[in-house]
Amino acid sequence: MKTAILARHAESVFSVRAMMNGDPAIAGPLTEEGVEQARRLGEALRDEPIDLCVFTEFERTKKTADIALEGRDVPRLVVPEFNDINVGRFDGGPLETYLDWARTASPLDIPEGGESRAAAAARVASGGRGLLERHEDHLLVIAHGLPIRYLLLAVAGEGPRPVLEKVDYATPYKVTRQELLEAVDDLRRWAENPAWAGDD
Repeated sequence: MKTAILARHAESVFSVRAMMNGDPAIAGPLTEEGVEQARRLGEALRDEPIDLCVFTEFERTKKTADIALEGRDVPRLVVPEFNDINVGRFDGGPLETYLDWARTASPLDIPEGGESRAAAAARVASGGRGLLERHEDHLLVIAHGLPIRYLLLAVAGEGPRPVLEKVDYATPYKVTRQELLEAVDDLRRWAENPAWAGDD
């Protein structure tokens, strides 16, 4: 791998309802605006070489990839390590209810039936390591807000936070192999000994 373009999926029905969905078995199609966002992503990537498109087990990432790459013969690969976080008992509920919990929970706290943010960071780091081992030169990765933000923060030399700045829908962020390598290593180390920025 030489470069990777990271992009969050386009707007889905869960997005406009401000609902949590961490279960890929639940259908979550794109909205009409989301379809347009995915098309604009495709236009933005028109001149970019893409040897492999990686997406997650969720309908919204696959559909974004399908629309963005329409007319291009690009192999696809599902990488579950980049799935959205499993929020357990908060799944299907309001986003704000989960955020209220997230603001005061530690990185190791696990919502009933879900996963901790440290565990999510560890699997995202594992997924990133897998990308680095790919033989294709140029990758497109369509995933979710949390995995993308964790990687972008790590590229910037920062660690995860209790509540993350939103990642714009269907917006490409290009990283080099070296940037991703360092980010994956930093994220893995954080997951092994997690603490929010500013915590003693």
